Formats: sequence, structure tokens, C-alpha cells
Amino acid sequence: MSGSASIHRIDKFVVPPETVPAFVAQMQRIQQTLRDLPGCLRQMVLTQSGGSGEFNVITLVEWESMEAVTRAQEVVQRQFAAEGFNPAEFVRERGIRADLGFYERA
Repeated sequence: MSGSASIHRIDKFVVPPETVPAFVAQMQRIQQTLRDLPGCLRQMVLTQSGGSGEFNVITLVEWESMEAVTRAQEVVQRQFAAEGFNPAEFVRERGIRADLGFYERA
């Protein structure tokens, strides 16, 4: 990844329909934390409204740099530990499949 371009974290999820409201609420809560961190340029939670794709929830966060991502990961990990929140367990217990990755502009 280049040093001068912004970095996009795009996470795609297959969420069972009955779980979508609780999952979206949790993702919005996390993104509220990210919104206030240095280097966060944009964030959103999207739900599928049409089409044939398998992913029905997507989160996107644009960061100014990988350094901002690293700092944010540390903050979020501390917050999760303080809350006793385990993201992997949250996803597994709800039967959610995830495709997580970092992207940069092509």
C-alpha cells in the first residue's frame, strides 16, 4: 500500500435476516468510536437494498494513513477489552460470515 493515498477498510458480511438489526446497531456503535479518532476521513454502514450479491451488510472506513489505522486499532482493542466485547464471538454466535480487507484506490 502506498504511503500517500488514503486507506479503505471494507468489511462485507452475510448476516441472517433476523440478526441484521442487532448487527447493524453494533457496527454503528463501533463506527461512532472510529468517527472521533484522528485520521478517520469517512465511515459508513450500508445494508443491501437490491441486487443479487451475497453480502447484505458492508462497513467502510476511510483512513488518511496506515499509521492512523494502527492507532485506531489500539484504541478499539482497549475499548473492546474494557467492555468485555469479543467481535469474533459476536459474529460466530450469530452465524455471520465476513470478508474483511484493506483497499486503496486503483
